[in-house]
Amino acid sequence: MSGGVVEFNVNKFRSLYPTLKSTGDQLNWYFVESTMLLNNTSKSCVKSLAEREVLLFLLVAHFAVLQQRVEGDNEAVGRVSSASEGSVSVSLDNGQTTLSDKWYQQTPYGSKYWALTAKYRSFLYIATNVAMPVRR
Repeated sequence: MSGGVVEFNVNKFRSLYPTLKSTGDQLNWYFVESTMLLNNTSKSCVKSLAEREVLLFLLVAHFAVLQQRVEGDNEAVGRVSSASEGSVSVSLDNGQTTLSDKWYQQTPYGSKYWALTAKYRSFLYIATNVAMPVRR
């Protein structure tokens, strides 16, 4: 971590998430994709580099699990809400979610990321009576 940017460390990631079996190239690719969702520059709303690293690692893990599912011929989207064995039946559900968080709720890592970033998804409204300058 230098210059206000988190640098992806594949070895550190693998030590934290040993069950994810992605190649180094795949993990680096998922990290790039993660930075498309979470700004990894000095302008990021997540100022703490340690916190940003945690969030980016969660996104990388989320991408890795989604890819493992696709490679395992499981392209279903959503959480299993019910299953049966005779004649095989599976129901998928996203529960009470919004459009924004459904994608994150597909894995435990995405769910954790979504929960940890809740404070960044709210906004501060400041009421003022200063007129907005308009050029006519």
